[in-house]
Amino acid sequence: MTHVSRFPAHLNGLVAVAVLWALPSGWALAADKPLAPPPQAVSGFDWSGAYLGAHMGYGRGRAAVTLFDPAATAGSHGFSAINGGVQAGYNMVLPSRLLLGVEADVTFPGYLDSDPVMSFVQGAGFGVTEQMDYVGSLRARIGYAAPAWMIYATGGFAFEGARFVTTLPSGIDNNTLRLRTGWAAGAGVEYAIAPLWSARLEYLYREFGTADVALPAGARTASRHDFQTLRIGLNRKIDWPGAAATPASTARDDGPGIWEVHGQITYLPQGYPRFAAPYSGPNSLTPAPQAQATWSNSLYLNARLWEGGEVYFNPELLQGFGLSNTYGVAGFPNGEAQKSNFAYPRFNPSRFYLRQTFGFGGEQETLDSGPGQLGQKLDISRLTIQAGKFAVLDVFDGNAYAKDTRKDFMNWSIWAPGAFDYAADRLGLTYGVTAELNQKTWALRAGYFLMDAESNSNNFDMKLFQRGSYVLELETRYSLFSQPGKLRAIAWLNSAYSGSYRAVLDNPALDLDISRTRQGRIKYGYVFNIEQAVTDDIGLFGRWSWNDGKTEIMAFTDIDASLSFGTSLKGRLWGRPDDVIGIGGAFNALSRDHRDFIAAGGLGVLIGDGRLNYRREKILETYYSLPLSSQLTATADYQFIANPGYNADRGPVSVFSGRLRAEF
Repeated sequence: MTHVSRFPAHLNGLVAVAVLWALPSGWALAADKPLAPPPQAVSGFDWSGAYLGAHMGYGRGRAAVTLFDPAATAGSHGFSAINGGVQAGYNMVLPSRLLLGVEADVTFPGYLDSDPVMSFVQGAGFGVTEQMDYVGSLRARIGYAAPAWMIYATGGFAFEGARFVTTLPSGIDNNTLRLRTGWAAGAGVEYAIAPLWSARLEYLYREFGTADVALPAGARTASRHDFQTLRIGLNRKIDWPGAAATPASTARDDGPGIWEVHGQITYLPQGYPRFAAPYSGPNSLTPAPQAQATWSNSLYLNARLWEGGEVYFNPELLQGFGLSNTYGVAGFPNGEAQKSNFAYPRFNPSRFYLRQTFGFGGEQETLDSGPGQLGQKLDISRLTIQAGKFAVLDVFDGNAYAKDTRKDFMNWSIWAPGAFDYAADRLGLTYGVTAELNQKTWALRAGYFLMDAESNSNNFDMKLFQRGSYVLELETRYSLFSQPGKLRAIAWLNSAYSGSYRAVLDNPALDLDISRTRQGRIKYGYVFNIEQAVTDDIGLFGRWSWNDGKTEIMAFTDIDASLSFGTSLKGRLWGRPDDVIGIGGAFNALSRDHRDFIAAGGLGVLIGDGRLNYRREKILETYYSLPLSSQLTATADYQFIANPGYNADRGPVSVFSGRLRAEF
């Protein structure tokens, strides 16, 4: 028997998080440049005024519930999970140092399926699960404000979005939503860490009274619960438009800062008109017109620990649905659409890792400040070790023109190598360690990552080195007609607990259930990735990726071979140098074993129409990116998808998208 354990999610992140949502570009909101404020500036912190912030922590509670179906079935349940959210408030400090304030906050449960669950009770006919979509409060605060710290007590009104999920005998889930109210009380301590920044530790208790909820078929449930959290967070005072600049809102120019904060919000709606489809299956793109949207909110907190040592933390709130619940197309049209559909934002401590760089001396280069990089100068000749939770593609398969679905191409098989079944959970992340040896004209990267315990899951197989993904990349840098270019060659091997397409096809008694063929198996493949500048404003890119196609897809998508290519053009020619036009295409294919499995009615990670008239999936994507300000960008995108899910009987599909991105 294979021993599988879940890596404990709560260890990702009891680490300070940073501020906040995007605001109009005229507001000097966050430290998008290095900060290293002098200590004496903090000693006179002004606690008065408005602030915004973010928090994360650990919550637990106890629910008492009774289901009337029609007889009464009662139960009591404890629940706990990590959570995260945002807060905003206003303080007033009296001459006596008495602090009076008001604060509103909203908190969301974590991304694991179990995180929002508060109770479950099984009746005679069906079961009912009570879930928390969000919880918040509006509270008064009173405390004492010293020059560099403050303590406070708080209390007020609490509210919660509750969801009662009824599992009917037919197997269909029915959702009943209820807004619950109650009261909240707590206390905290806050410490000034920079002239406009403060860190806090807070305890908050919420009590919710009995909710009597009518359910299908005449049944009803009555429940009540409490919820308490211990959380940490950061606040930043608001610089109102027109306010004078403060030393804290500008970066020091006498050297690199100790810490940086970056953030982004991306809203991405997509839709398509009706298309031809004589039949559909469980994993089909629905032929009826539809529109869906995804919404991601990210903070990036980067800090220098010691010489060469850095820590990176990236908490996120994620919400939204891909088209057809992220099924139906192997080259899926929205890279923001993970395989988890969240009706409300869910908290994920997405990235949390350490990085150590060893410089070997000689010539140096400047690395610009960014979400995953502290701004600094480093030796070109260096060794960098990184360990923790992050995405494989954070380190491997870089490309200047097709890499970031929040900025450039959206299609999975254009911004990434489609046949690279890289290790990841359902949100695209994993745990691993990498090493990079960098030289002026080349770089060599290697990494080991935890694999899914089973296909398309949030659990990781903890049989270290017996299971896992091994990745090796050689990047060469060159100049062609005085223009820079890069060629990357990637080889990868996955050792995973996976099923075999041919094994399930050869045994009709398995009824196409590939999970019944799972055992330790090897999968391997390669990627070739090229980028080439033609002029300062025109660039070309291409990728060729392949895998052996014998075992089920573990984490990415149903592609065994993919060729993608395209171009990126800046708008200098028409007088808008910051505008970008992108044009790209992809051809995706399945191995013989994989296509036979889908044709027989099998279901892949993303595709499965019940039958298959196989043709290669063909995708054309073009976008126009228009900066509205230094912090806000709008994008219009069109994708033409022929043979969606490799099925010539369905489609083609025209997908129209918009994208609005704010960053600081």
